[in-house]
Amino acid sequence: MSVQFGKWNFDGRPADRECLAKAEAMLAPYGPDGRAAYIKDSVGILFCAFHTTRESRSEAQPHITRSGTVLTWDGRLDNRVELIRDMRDVLTIGSTDVAIVAAAFERSGTICFERLLGDWVLSIWNPTDRSLILAKDPIGSRQMYYTLDTHNLTWSTVLDPLVLSRTKVFAPNKEYMAGWLSFFPASHLTPYVGIQSVPPSSYVYFQEKKRVITKYWDFDPAKQTHYKTDAEYEEHFRSVFQEAVRRRVRSHAPILAELSGGMDSSSIVCMADLVLARGDVEQPRLDTLSYYDDSEPAWNESPYFRKVEEKRGRAGCHINIGQQHAFQLSADTTSFAATPASGRSTSLASRTFSECIRAHGNRVVLSGIGGDEVTGGVPTPTPELADLLANAQFGILRRQLTAWALAKRRPWFHLLWEAVRGFLPPAVVGMPNDCRPAPWLDSNFTRDFRGALRGYRPRLKLIGPTPSFQENQFALHILRRQLACSTLPCDPPYEKRYPYLDRDLLEFLYSIPREQLVRPGQRRSLMRRALVGIVPSEILNRRRKAFIARAPAAAISAQWAEAIELTRQMVSGSLGIVVPEKFIAALESARVGREVPMVLLMRTIALELWLRNMFRERRLQMSDDQATQIAPARDSRSAVENFLS
Repeated sequence: MSVQFGKWNFDGRPADRECLAKAEAMLAPYGPDGRAAYIKDSVGILFCAFHTTRESRSEAQPHITRSGTVLTWDGRLDNRVELIRDMRDVLTIGSTDVAIVAAAFERSGTICFERLLGDWVLSIWNPTDRSLILAKDPIGSRQMYYTLDTHNLTWSTVLDPLVLSRTKVFAPNKEYMAGWLSFFPASHLTPYVGIQSVPPSSYVYFQEKKRVITKYWDFDPAKQTHYKTDAEYEEHFRSVFQEAVRRRVRSHAPILAELSGGMDSSSIVCMADLVLARGDVEQPRLDTLSYYDDSEPAWNESPYFRKVEEKRGRAGCHINIGQQHAFQLSADTTSFAATPASGRSTSLASRTFSECIRAHGNRVVLSGIGGDEVTGGVPTPTPELADLLANAQFGILRRQLTAWALAKRRPWFHLLWEAVRGFLPPAVVGMPNDCRPAPWLDSNFTRDFRGALRGYRPRLKLIGPTPSFQENQFALHILRRQLACSTLPCDPPYEKRYPYLDRDLLEFLYSIPREQLVRPGQRRSLMRRALVGIVPSEILNRRRKAFIARAPAAAISAQWAEAIELTRQMVSGSLGIVVPEKFIAALESARVGREVPMVLLMRTIALELWLRNMFRERRLQMSDDQATQIAPARDSRSAVENFLS
């Protein structure tokens, strides 16, 4: 995952070489495979390479086309063979990804973006009409940030240079913080007012001080896939899932796959082994990494990931997180963290993970994020029942209500009400429990940022796309926001890839009947049926994986003095985000084992610690009153890291 940075002075001043040098020093750890720059007149563009494919080692970036357009590309192009075939008059089979993208743009302009399959971000500087385009793929697993003011435009795939290389101090973005305390912030936001991110599936066009944001592609709700038999759906799923994995094991170096023992990660590993055994791609070694904690009675994953290791005949790296003290609330570190979710973790698990990557030479990590959301991991009948309601298929609705009521052991009218309430305004039916803001948030803050705190959840519409398609889009938006919160690793650097977020796989899953994915008593019905013989039966037939729940509460109890200290002179309180008294009550409830929204509690702690650091280092604007309220004391940066490890 290479990185880039650029700056354009609108007033014609020459590119600031000192600023570029500072940015290059910040980007260097992310791109150890060489650096290059384009500096001409008032524009300077940096590129720091991190090669993950054979073709990328032949790239020269920034890439200058025959017309003089300058492209800087960070990505993996999955349909390169198809694009080369369509432009064989100017390309060859050995063409690099950036050369293919440049040829496509020269031929058809921004229309080409919808044809670029893969994970990517792209900047295009046109010196002829003095315009800049920043674009991002439809899923948004890579980031492109920018800040625009009256004098210049600065952009970067890493947030740090935009914050650290300027004398300007940014105001805290409260909408971002509201999103952080719910279902993640909107994907175009950052914690800083004045710095934004390019939205997924969009490009931003700049000409001087003018800015236009355009969405170039979206999933088609009219696309429907219907077969006569289950076997045909299963065959199609195997095909697109195999292709999704094959695309992401394209690498010239060994690959590391996260293997938790759940169905998502286990299916990726087993399918990757199948792809590599068939010789469909280059032959990188596939390593695995697994976490376990035998002290957690509901989270003993080792019997399951060992079943996968047994099938493939090779053990992976195992990290026992029960041997460490997680969620430390105090430690000293000087590392800068641009967001509440960033920063270098000092935990034993993080260090072991880094050592594993260094020892095996891995440059790509496969992740199972998204599998639960897109393959029917949440066993709810609501989307299917909502579809039947919207289509007035009342006979089928009655039969499915009966079947689901028996499977879920709940009255059928409760299930019907859950399907109906999605069409009604929250003011009438109230908000679902999982969309309610944390009880310790300030009422004015809750009122002002109600949409972000509810996850930007829209009402279902009776007219237009099916309710299940609308629900799929909402789940995808949450995943996009989650990815937008992630930051690039640099110690060591590696590229993360997400097979379940493959565009073709998602298009297929969004186009099939909902009852193929989830059936009464059959969570992930299609996936389980399709992967018989590929994934061990113990994995396919296991019950829904439990999640660790005791460690955060135990940490709060063990570090009660530090937790209370955290509630004194809270920065989030002075900003009108948290009511300290209510937050103390929530901490007390967690300490004694009462039920509290633990994820939101942990995120609030992370936010408070991050805010203290940022205000103390004068990275965010603050009033004199806020400055005096910040307790002088220790640097709490690693507490954020440990709470998010």
